[in-house]
Amino acid sequence: MVATGIVAAFHVGKVPPSIPSIREDLGASLGQAGWLLAMVNLTAAMGGMAIALTVDRFGHRRLIVLGTALCCATSLLGAFAGSIDLLLVWRFLEGLGFIVVTVSIPTLLLRVAAPTDRHRAMTLWTSYMPAGAGSMMLIAAVILPGTSWRAVWLVASGLSGLMLVALLLGAVPRHELDAQPATRRPILHEMAEVATNGGPLAIALCFGAYNCCWLTVVGFLPTLQVERLGFSASTAAIVTALVTVMNIAGNLTAGWLLQRGLSHAVVIAGASISMAFCVAGIFVDGVPDLWRLVLAGVYSAVIGVVPGALFTSLPVHSPLPELVGASTGLLLQGSNLGGLIGPPIAGALVASGGWAAAAWLTSSALGVVAAGALISALA
Repeated sequence: MVATGIVAAFHVGKVPPSIPSIREDLGASLGQAGWLLAMVNLTAAMGGMAIALTVDRFGHRRLIVLGTALCCATSLLGAFAGSIDLLLVWRFLEGLGFIVVTVSIPTLLLRVAAPTDRHRAMTLWTSYMPAGAGSMMLIAAVILPGTSWRAVWLVASGLSGLMLVALLLGAVPRHELDAQPATRRPILHEMAEVATNGGPLAIALCFGAYNCCWLTVVGFLPTLQVERLGFSASTAAIVTALVTVMNIAGNLTAGWLLQRGLSHAVVIAGASISMAFCVAGIFVDGVPDLWRLVLAGVYSAVIGVVPGALFTSLPVHSPLPELVGASTGLLLQGSNLGGLIGPPIAGALVASGGWAAAAWLTSSALGVVAAGALISALA
């Protein structure tokens, strides 16, 4: 299941290193590139909780298979897009497949893991995004020289196809993944119960602000390296991939810190406040260019504790055990809303005020993360 999430994240990681090639091939502006980075988040931002509750009713395993198939098909079709507008349409549908997969898996993990292992299982799950996105960035760095972004899309489609075969052979026959009977209330009633609870709302706010900052940094880091440091596209892709993978260290460290008695709020707020200053140094003027990359690596490693702490807090903040899926949907809805608005705002800020203008967005977003953590502690 974790591997399925990693493969789904390939479709997030394939975009940042491919932006220069897409802009050259399709004539996309920097603003359109920002929307391309964020489009996969649109579906989840619009209806993450509703999708989660639908998954609860139709079966998590079934929807994981269908979501993986959708990612495979839309990436294949996107590889043959003749315009940026058509590519954005396929990216929107990729977002649907991605959110169906990632909202389904946590509930199954909590079900099949022993009670004593659930904390570690959820901590491991949080690494799916940096592991998948970072791996795909490295693959793109190898593919892009001598080819184009279209080859990257085809590879991502092929990998999803292989994952689909693995699911059909390995997951479908497993009886412990069978749907469990449960008494369900109307979807709107369950949505209202989760959306009016302070705990799920607070952690959704945290994740949204986190992803706003994270996707701004990782999404535009390749372009920053090409324009400011003079790196080639392949070198920029490798550096960005390494920065992304470093996030896994924070994901796993979160579990270690929580096991030693630190609260979720302390872990999240401590990392966010300290990294608000670090992330500003990536964009502001006066910082030596190579130091920007060092700061990006430090930021990625430390801020990774935030998603680790947020996912492990889901059973705590969910109003009822049977609403963990809906709480996961709201958490991912907040995350994807932040990812949706962050890159376009950053692109507009950079276009009007230069790279230093992006520092205001990233540092402010991390301030919101810290505030949301404190609110969740009181909820």
